[in-house]
Amino acid sequence: MKKHKDVRVAVTGGGSGNGITALINGSADIACMSREILKAEKEKADMKKISLSLTNVAFDGITIAVNSSLNLEELTLAQLKGIFTGKIKNFKEVGGVDLSINLYGRDNNSGTYRFFKENILGGEEFARSTQVLQGTASLADAVAQDGRGIVYGGIGYFINKPGIKIIKIKSAAGEKSKSPVDSNHPNYEDIRSGRYYISRHLLLVSTAQAKKGVKDFIDFVLSDEGQEIVAKMNYIPLR
Repeated sequence: MKKHKDVRVAVTGGGSGNGITALINGSADIACMSREILKAEKEKADMKKISLSLTNVAFDGITIAVNSSLNLEELTLAQLKGIFTGKIKNFKEVGGVDLSINLYGRDNNSGTYRFFKENILGGEEFARSTQVLQGTASLADAVAQDGRGIVYGGIGYFINKPGIKIIKIKSAAGEKSKSPVDSNHPNYEDIRSGRYYISRHLLLVSTAQAKKGVKDFIDFVLSDEGQEIVAKMNYIPLR
């Protein structure tokens, strides 16, 4: 807005699902998404003869975090699935201490929720005991106060967060685990390459009928100045 005095930018949260719905309904000009567009969403856009344009603007490593008091350093993808589907109920089952597990996660409008469900849970449902909060910042705060807590979410909310320990992930027992963090800094190399197992793109979605200023905004995010802001927020710039 400092560069474009005639443009006003207003941001509303609520998850990727709300964002793409607002874009298709015409109440938003850009949808910020942390997952790909669903078939049903594309069909709605097609029915309204709306052409959607997706722009990759950053990378993210979905981070698994526990309370810093827990004696747990790494998990396999299978253990992660077992924990969040409720099949694994105690940290001692995954090499931790004898404590029951409290699960924390996003609501079903969240792109992170859907990405995690599809890519980690294999489409299975989250355990009913999962405590759902709106926004990853609230989830990070909750686990920092809960000695039995475990949570998933975008990396930017967990780096250098007091009371939080970030867990390393490996694909199977016996393999080397990988962390989304390298010395309190996002692990750019492993997240960009996909070697960290829960990596994803962050997207801005607009329409071919977008109003004046939308392209300028997306170009700003992709510029060197915009990508520096991505890095400051502890996400992973494109370059």
